[in-house]
Amino acid sequence: MKLRVERDALADAVAWAARALPARPPVPVLAGLVLEADSAGILRLSSFDYEVSARVEVPAEVMDAGSVLVSGRLLADISKSLPGKPVDITTDGSKVSVTCGSGRFTLLTMPVEEYPSLPSMPEASGTVPGDAFAKAVAQVGVAASRDETLPILTGVRVEVEGDQLTLLATDRYRLAMRTITWQPSDPAVSDVALVRARTLSDVAKALGTGADVTFGLSTGGSTEMVGFEAGGRRTTSLLVDGEYPKVRALFPDSVPIHAVVDTQALMDAVRRVALVAERNTPVHLSFTDGALTLEAGQGEDAQASEAVEATLVGEELSIAFNPQFLLDGLGALDTPLARLSFTEPRKPAVLSPQTEPDGPDDTSYRYLLMPVRITS
Repeated sequence: MKLRVERDALADAVAWAARALPARPPVPVLAGLVLEADSAGILRLSSFDYEVSARVEVPAEVMDAGSVLVSGRLLADISKSLPGKPVDITTDGSKVSVTCGSGRFTLLTMPVEEYPSLPSMPEASGTVPGDAFAKAVAQVGVAASRDETLPILTGVRVEVEGDQLTLLATDRYRLAMRTITWQPSDPAVSDVALVRARTLSDVAKALGTGADVTFGLSTGGSTEMVGFEAGGRRTTSLLVDGEYPKVRALFPDSVPIHAVVDTQALMDAVRRVALVAERNTPVHLSFTDGALTLEAGQGEDAQASEAVEATLVGEELSIAFNPQFLLDGLGALDTPLARLSFTEPRKPAVLSPQTEPDGPDDTSYRYLLMPVRITS
């Protein structure tokens, strides 16, 4: 194999493919990246860990077609450190040379014939704008659990119903739900999948650059899988196995109390007041007509309080939240105002975006947050 490729294209492609490299590969070959060069002028890079696969194509000047398997981590480190000049990649027996400018690296190859075949991309279910997809994943992903002992909660539930694509995630302390419009291949499509939040986040960040993302689901068969493709990049992932809890019922049917607050002002106040809050201690919020008072710390400990303007509809109330969970929810909003809706102080609150002070909130995104019990 012999080829020449632009440095930036190579570095981006290697970084993308290396996302699927396992931290502790079960077999040595899975630590490698497969490089395939064909006579049509395409360089393909692939990785696979039996659960997640990644493949990317970049244009290249191919003198000799072929394929080779090399250490993925090492190639990633090398490619991002190369100067801004064309890169020549040449195989010579059991070695591969990477030359860029006056620098030259020699890597040992691994047996490419022992590398497993990548799964096929599931049949396309539809397309979604990349920027909208990336935003939705970020808004919902903050609520996914990081606790691997509960694998179901580390996933994001993806619900497809006609032209509506809904994402849900929860870690038992908060729940995020986002609905966006997409273009289904079949207008009557109805499907559900549970995708690893970490995989979904990586894909959204890499593919959500404005171009449409092709989304495919394969459910009901022996191998349940999701696939995403855009801009010459493709990834597949096995779905998380298990029954996701029926979390939609947690959203209240009606909320007799709500407050509208400047999103950034509230975030800044929470950050300042939380400076005196010890680990796992809440920030207290007291809502009165025209003001929201935040307090943290008690007894002989350091204490802080701050007030921000708020428009309250309904009864006055006091409630407490984990400050980081509250900040995560506020940070996911993309509007100047935040609506906090309540049924009562001991039950979950709902955050939603709002644009105008007297306007409605946007229920396409809702972030439900469990309160922390206030002790007297």
